[in-house]
Amino acid sequence: MAIHLTKESKILVQGMTGGEGMKHTRRMLAAGTNVVGGVNPRKAGRTVDFHDRPVPVFGSVAEGMDATGADVTVVFVPPAFTKAAVTEAADAGIGLAVVITEGVPVHDSVAFLDRARKRGTRVIGPNCPGLISPGQSGAGIIPADITKPGRIGLVSKSGTLTYQLMYELRDIGFSTCVGIGGDPVVGTTHIDCLTAFQDDPETDLIVLIGEIGGDAEERAAAYIRDHVTKPVVGYIAGFTAPEGRTMGHAGAIVSGSSGTARAKQQALEAVGVRVGRTPTETARQVLSVLDSSA
Repeated sequence: MAIHLTKESKILVQGMTGGEGMKHTRRMLAAGTNVVGGVNPRKAGRTVDFHDRPVPVFGSVAEGMDATGADVTVVFVPPAFTKAAVTEAADAGIGLAVVITEGVPVHDSVAFLDRARKRGTRVIGPNCPGLISPGQSGAGIIPADITKPGRIGLVSKSGTLTYQLMYELRDIGFSTCVGIGGDPVVGTTHIDCLTAFQDDPETDLIVLIGEIGGDAEERAAAYIRDHVTKPVVGYIAGFTAPEGRTMGHAGAIVSGSSGTARAKQQALEAVGVRVGRTPTETARQVLSVLDSSA
């Protein structure tokens, strides 16, 4: 089983005919993802061949959904057009929109996330690597060949750390890995994924990756305390970051103890989450928990 994305998912790619869209559509298809169409109003009616796999291009998300039954869209469009693309997908009634685009203005994200919520569309991102259910489907840019199907669920703010933990735990495997993105406003949170993994009978353990800045990890800790019965192992990027600086796409200034890796570690450990200080140590913590529960 998996969360949000399965082998039955039918995927559209908004911006498929652009450079990034073409490259990652090719990779998704090679991984077995059921890409059923692209969306580009200026190239509607054409077909793009990916290693002898023809993929039609539609003029709109609604047209693509009507023709193929698509229930997921992956958005590879420039930041200036992302708001319109996600709004179009939500208005068409698609179930899941995975927004890869980096650099989306925060006020645009707020607007399209509100529209999506009202239309019942789940958004993952923006500024995220997407998600993958190994052996079933992948929507976005997460490599499909660095792990295998298994019973670990992973939710992460960081794309790079998503890949590293997937590789570190490749011999165990994952049910689903979700990169939620590191922007100040995102459509799917740690808590959303914790809820889904808790309800998934084929996820035995959850890995939660956070970063300095903000309070998302502290809120996740409170949710784990009250609602999660499965073991959770955590990692917080930024233990060596200096105070008073904005770091990468964590998007928040660390001041005093607020938003620091240490404060987040303490919040998680207070509710029983084991927290590693490096990705490799985090992987070892996962193996230790699995060994003790075997």
